[in-house]
Amino acid sequence: MKRGLLALRSAFLWILSGLHFFICAPMLVFLGIFLDPHKHDWLQRSFCRRIVFLAGARVEVVRASAFDPQRTCFFMVNHVNLFDPFILYCAIPQYVRGWELESHFKIPAYGWLMKRFGNVPVPDVRRPSDLKRMWRLTQDAIDGGTSLIIFPEAKRTRNGHVDVFEEGGFRVAQQLGIPVVPVSLAGSIKHHRTGHWMLWPATITVHLHDVIETKGMTKKDVPALCNRVHEIIAAPIEVSLEEKSRE
Repeated sequence: MKRGLLALRSAFLWILSGLHFFICAPMLVFLGIFLDPHKHDWLQRSFCRRIVFLAGARVEVVRASAFDPQRTCFFMVNHVNLFDPFILYCAIPQYVRGWELESHFKIPAYGWLMKRFGNVPVPDVRRPSDLKRMWRLTQDAIDGGTSLIIFPEAKRTRNGHVDVFEEGGFRVAQQLGIPVVPVSLAGSIKHHRTGHWMLWPATITVHLHDVIETKGMTKKDVPALCNRVHEIIAAPIEVSLEEKSRE
């Protein structure tokens, strides 16, 4: 009986959040045609907060003592489900965009929103010309004071554990001297598991860890940086998964 009620709840939340998204997203795209997205960032954040709320989740933010909200940087984050970008836009206290697979820009409404708001396309096929464009757009974003969200796993987890990281984002950070902030999304797997449709009541805790400087690093330092960030991100997530297993 309880499972049946939760299934009805999930269906209702999908319909409600879907209607909200497909009504509001085109309006934000339209605003983006005439206004600099910086001018209505509060509207975008409000939009993201409503998406998370209508999906039945609560968000808590924990900031490390050495996290600097003023620093333009790369936010390296574990990837759990399709709600992650909206949760991060709610939780990160500065103007932020992200690396987004170029194929995602073709998704109706969502892709229009990502393109209009200045997300950086990551080519699905890594041709030199496309990679150069990605580097240029990344540099332009950072120079303009826009931090970028990167999912170094390059895919969503299926079991909640943090998967192996790709080094591409860390190489860019090292070569451009961009500081890195590890971010842990703990509890997202309790809310929604990729490959399933249920939306469970859950609190998602966003851990904004200390800023890691990359200036002075060499290419040889990139694997160690990648491993260090992986360990930092995974720590609170493993604690969350252990707590879930005991419930």
